Amino acid sequence: MSTPGILDRVGAVPRHRGARIAALAGLAAVGVAAVVASPPAMAAIRIAGAGAGGGDFTLKTQVLVIMTLLGLLPVLVLMMTCFTRFVIVLSLLRQALGLQQGLPNRLVTGVALILTILVMRPIGQQVYEQALQPYDDDKITLVQALRIAEKPISRFMLAQTGKSALAQIAQLAGETDVVKPEDHSFPVKLAAFTLSELKTAFQIGCMLFIPFLVIDLVVSSVLMAMGMMMLSPLVISLPLKLLLFVLVDGWTLTVNTLVSSVRGVAG
Repeated sequence: MSTPGILDRVGAVPRHRGARIAALAGLAAVGVAAVVASPPAMAAIRIAGAGAGGGDFTLKTQVLVIMTLLGLLPVLVLMMTCFTRFVIVLSLLRQALGLQQGLPNRLVTGVALILTILVMRPIGQQVYEQALQPYDDDKITLVQALRIAEKPISRFMLAQTGKSALAQIAQLAGETDVVKPEDHSFPVKLAAFTLSELKTAFQIGCMLFIPFLVIDLVVSSVLMAMGMMMLSPLVISLPLKLLLFVLVDGWTLTVNTLVSSVRGVAG
């Protein structure tokens, strides 16, 4: 008697808990843009006779979607949350302070990630309660879970997206006839959100950069006037910038600025 293959054993337990955990991890990244944005293509791969609650993906397609989600998880976290804004501002702040060696990249990335988790927690709770938990309880299909998970993230992204950025991306994508912003396809909203995040990050970084730039200019001018041209201005300006940053409680101000710059988190 032949030994059953791996696919046969997987097919015998299509609702295995391990596959669901992988699906939940993928859904935590708030869906696949291609699935959400392309209903005709999605309908082409749906199973017609999946029982009374039909309309879900086949097992092979679910495995493919889940593995794609897991592979795209880092990119989705970067592009679909406020992580991009936070990490750029913190990197510019490190450069303004002159602490390229004092603040490692891992520390900057870790602080940005922690702030992102803090800010995105209400969105994550909505996705878990409305999409992940019902899917885990067999109340909705994978397709329905993806569609439900996309809605709160779209509202969050549109709250941060500028009208000019959305209009520009919509024109490039050929969606100029769309009236409501929420009716745009998911890739359009994602691209416009990313463009707006970059603009906002540089605006905040510029405001943080100016005071330290003034200190560098003053120190350089004083050293030039004293004829100490061989002494690096960074040796003098770095302690002054650190002292100013500590006296004004710079980390608290920076975190408050970053978190308060995010709008519509609870929506």
